[in-house]
Amino acid sequence: MPLARRLTLPDAVAIGLGSMIGAGVFAVWAPALGAAGSGVLVALAIAAVVAYCNATSSAQLAAVHPVSGGTYAYARAEIGPWAGFIAGWCFVIGKIASCAAMAMTFAAYAAPDGWDVPVAVTAVAALTIVNCFGVTRTALLTRILVVVSLLGLAIVVAAGFTAAPGAAPAPLPDATVYGVLQGAGLLFFAFAGYARIATMGEEVVDPARTIPRAVTIALLGALVVYALVGAATTLTLGADAVGSPAPLADVLAAAGWEPFAPVVRVAAATASLGALLALLTGIGRTTLAMAREADLPRFLSAVDERWHVPRRAEIAIGAVVIVIVLVADLRGAIGFSSFGVLLYYLLANASAFRQDSDVRRYPRALQVIGALGCLVLVSTLPPVASLIGTGVVVAGVLYRAVRLRLTP
Repeated sequence: MPLARRLTLPDAVAIGLGSMIGAGVFAVWAPALGAAGSGVLVALAIAAVVAYCNATSSAQLAAVHPVSGGTYAYARAEIGPWAGFIAGWCFVIGKIASCAAMAMTFAAYAAPDGWDVPVAVTAVAALTIVNCFGVTRTALLTRILVVVSLLGLAIVVAAGFTAAPGAAPAPLPDATVYGVLQGAGLLFFAFAGYARIATMGEEVVDPARTIPRAVTIALLGALVVYALVGAATTLTLGADAVGSPAPLADVLAAAGWEPFAPVVRVAAATASLGALLALLTGIGRTTLAMAREADLPRFLSAVDERWHVPRRAEIAIGAVVIVIVLVADLRGAIGFSSFGVLLYYLLANASAFRQDSDVRRYPRALQVIGALGCLVLVSTLPPVASLIGTGVVVAGVLYRAVRLRLTP
């Protein structure tokens, strides 16, 4: 049974912004400044360029292949089944880890001391239930969450740019090439969400027109927000932001806006929920597409007749995320997620590069830059995250090889 096409351009843009303007923008500046130092804005520019190239590849592919599954479906069509499987597998494992990271971040802002894990588990369970009752509810709730998040970020930017003159912020360390690239890799984690629109191609109205526009609008909107927040943080805190668990709250304190700190805490928790909701939705659609091709158990390919959602896939994903929340920590979840996501976009660029000229919307140079950018950024990840990620990818490849051998 096909999924219902209900999402309009504003719905798709809201889901894209909800995926990007999440927990990352509230937490990423401390490690990014620590890595990139005075080159943090250069790192932001690098991350934005890679994200833009990836976004154009995803949009070009989605216009030709308006079905659920994102790069899993695109790589299968443009390169072959094995490339599609690896892309889909990297997306699923990377974004499941992202879901766990978003749930943990939500709990860090919203939960009383000692209640982080139960609150994170409850958040995952609640949003999984929301997804099981229809994508239109997902789009509406995501819009609300994005508005609340932007309100909190607007307060941070206003505080940072209107702070009364005082002591100069601590100077940032000098930038190095490796440090800037590492900072770009960290900042890319905050961008990685625009392709969530493409994974929902089977539910978007007029996908050939809507998806490319929604991807571009959502990405540009997120870039403007990040640039303003990053500038406010750097001007107000400088090196004092490094190591802070809540740098945006520290901006308010340094600017004398302490009474607004609870608003930012609520906005951070809300942003985490928005990203978690959109991520769960996108993973469910890719899981559905993979199950339809038997790259995951076919049991997960069922679509609920009443609500037109892949309920079994949604429930399975939610259960796996809960397990990760119970056994992992935030730093490990982010590193593992980045590994999977960058490999996923590497294959997206390769798939778009192979498309014929009659369907090409963007020059091949953008796909080359995007692919090289993904390779460079993934090389900056911590070795432990890369080793674990490689092991999980290899395990998925072995599963498919065995399944193909055993299936007549």
